[in-house]
Amino acid sequence: MDLKQSVQDAQERINRYVSETPLELSPYLSKIGKCRVWLKCENVQTTGSFKLRGAANKLLSLKTSEVSQGLVTASSGNHGNAFAYLVNMLGFPARIVLPENASPAKVEALRYWGTGIELYGNDCVEAECFARESAAKRGEVFISPYNDPDIIAGQGTVGIEIMAQMDRLSPDRKTDVVLVPVGGGGLISGIAGYLKAIDEHIEMIGCQPENSAVMYESMKAGRIISLESKPTLSDGTAGGIEPGSITFELCQRLVDDMVLVSEKEIVEALHLILERHHLLVEGAGALTVAAFLKNIARFEKKNVVLVISGRKIGISQLKEILC
Repeated sequence: MDLKQSVQDAQERINRYVSETPLELSPYLSKIGKCRVWLKCENVQTTGSFKLRGAANKLLSLKTSEVSQGLVTASSGNHGNAFAYLVNMLGFPARIVLPENASPAKVEALRYWGTGIELYGNDCVEAECFARESAAKRGEVFISPYNDPDIIAGQGTVGIEIMAQMDRLSPDRKTDVVLVPVGGGGLISGIAGYLKAIDEHIEMIGCQPENSAVMYESMKAGRIISLESKPTLSDGTAGGIEPGSITFELCQRLVDDMVLVSEKEIVEALHLILERHHLLVEGAGALTVAAFLKNIARFEKKNVVLVISGRKIGISQLKEILC
């Protein structure tokens, strides 16, 4: 898979359906880290997260005959919301499977689009396996939330924007490090595949919650492992990895390091983002800020990008965090 070319092709395909999100300098994080810290704000993307990029690339790559069969996907929320938005816009027949513990705020957002919703299982992997099996029985096309070259290439367009924006905003400094939230690994695989093809010295760091560290533990073990996830504010990255997922091999090859953060550290990062940047961010979106703060000394004098992946957080959850 030529990821660089695939990402460039995806950029042309999805350009009219996605927004170029801001790359904001964080004066506060830059000062305390003795470096330059930039926030790549995918939380202001249309539909509220980076997931729109991969979903758009996949759906726009389908043949008419495939669309007519009907489409089904599985998602804890953000991919499902992007999928629902697009199939509604494009008029594609579709349904979505979510785990039974999916965030109520994200389920409510999905219902708005009128797409059929089914609940199954206790995590993303169970929902994905059920959706894939039921799609095969019904003759539908299954759309993976991350385990698909087209999805990965779409997410990788974040890397194109980072590179172009950094050239404009910081022409005197190259990008040294990029921190990315990791669940199934589609986002970091796409970004790393593109950026490392441009500059192999860019350090790619994946960020996960301690309560759901499946990719972290799988990379340590050298194989995809099954690991029970505990409740986490980072529900957008929670759950397992589909057996045989292509993202695992890509993460092994392209990700330089993985950092785990606690729930307390996620809460502190959410507070900081709200107070210093006035941005609404979900738990998964705060992982990179939490990881930066946890390892702040290693970033001194570097040009650092923190990918803020999404904004879908419920009012009740937000109240709990702020109180």
